[in-house]
Amino acid sequence: MKTPVYLNALRAFEASARHQSFSAAASELNVTPAAVGQLVRTLEDWLGTPLFHRGSGGRSRLTPTEAAERALPDIRAGFDRLALGLNRLREGSRDGVLTVTVSPAFAAKWLLPRIENFHALCPGTDVRLDTSLRLVDFATQGIDIGVRYGRGAWPGLVVEKLMDEQIFPVCSPAWLARNGPLADPHELAGKALIHDLSVDTHIGFASWGDWLARAGAPEIDTDRGMRVNNSAAVLQAAIDGHGIALARSVMACDDVVAGRLVRLFPKVRLESELAYYIVYRQESAALPKLAAFRNWLKQETPTPC
Repeated sequence: MKTPVYLNALRAFEASARHQSFSAAASELNVTPAAVGQLVRTLEDWLGTPLFHRGSGGRSRLTPTEAAERALPDIRAGFDRLALGLNRLREGSRDGVLTVTVSPAFAAKWLLPRIENFHALCPGTDVRLDTSLRLVDFATQGIDIGVRYGRGAWPGLVVEKLMDEQIFPVCSPAWLARNGPLADPHELAGKALIHDLSVDTHIGFASWGDWLARAGAPEIDTDRGMRVNNSAAVLQAAIDGHGIALARSVMACDDVVAGRLVRLFPKVRLESELAYYIVYRQESAALPKLAAFRNWLKQETPTPC
């Protein structure tokens, strides 16, 4: 009699053990917490032994049993081997396709305006873009390479810094003509401010309050104004004349150079704590198409603004 293989249940168990939570595992696996719990219980029923010490007294934290802890390294190694095998099969069927993961805003404001330069260098490679704000599993989702924004810590991936950036206010020439020249940051009081909510402030993303503090005007009220959860849309709102946006230089420089936006108070410099990083799996580093794209990204320096 063949031994049944509960791959989905094993994946649910491994993710639950890593996060110590059914809810966090469900978020990673894009299913409901109830589905993760049922998969784990199915595996426990088949094995005839519990895999977790469930929290009591309202606590939701899961703690793997001693037997589960001993088994986890082998299970994770098995998933790594499966992913590697699947990736090799996938690569064999799409030698000319490079799958790249980036945020929607980075794709719109930086990558897509430059991608023809890569096509000119590597006409035999087709780029497939995966635009998402959530972190993806490179192996299981067939991702070759990506650009991520943060502090540079993504376990399991090779990380190489691509670009630093500055934070500064911008507005459209039309808005500036209607509202008059701004000579001092204190003149921002009462003006329509546009806030970028695309990255949480708790990971170091600069806010209007941070910039105003650097500019010597911390007393200005920043509670009001338009709030947008996409950096490209923030800049478009400013281009359309809806107010002053707090821009990220990598996203905004093309618009500033083209005259669609005006950089305000250029003497005030606020360097972002976050940066852009190239990320990929170590086992994919030798792929010629990946190496070509990585080198091209590094050559495409930001436009001074």
